[in-house]
Amino acid sequence: MIDLELASRLRATDIPWVPSSGDRFVIPNHEMSSDVFVIADMTIEAQNVAGGHIIKFNGTTEWALDSVDASQVLWLPREDQLRELLGDDFARLEVLPGGFVVVLADASRHVDIDPERAYARALLALREAG
Repeated sequence: MIDLELASRLRATDIPWVPSSGDRFVIPNHEMSSDVFVIADMTIEAQNVAGGHIIKFNGTTEWALDSVDASQVLWLPREDQLRELLGDDFARLEVLPGGFVVVLADASRHVDIDPERAYARALLALREAG
């Protein structure tokens, strides 16, 4: 899973996010900021409202938070989502001793300890350059 620093840097590049089932997120600047939540239709669901999206916590959760605006949470994109965001710029993923490297179509290489983090670094490089 990507760390909060990488997720924050990705968010700063204005990557569009429409919350959906299976998405992971945290609520930064909150007493539960270290807890990772997953949107699931029965417990935590994404709902479209006028002006955007909210993340709605249903009665099965252990604490009393009805909902939070999606702009207030930090999305932790999965490997498949990051790869999709790279699109045609993605060339391949290579395994290295102790890590992974994402190679982009321009031959640039982005290394980290797991695939998601390597994809995130590659996406950051593209977004920050463009």
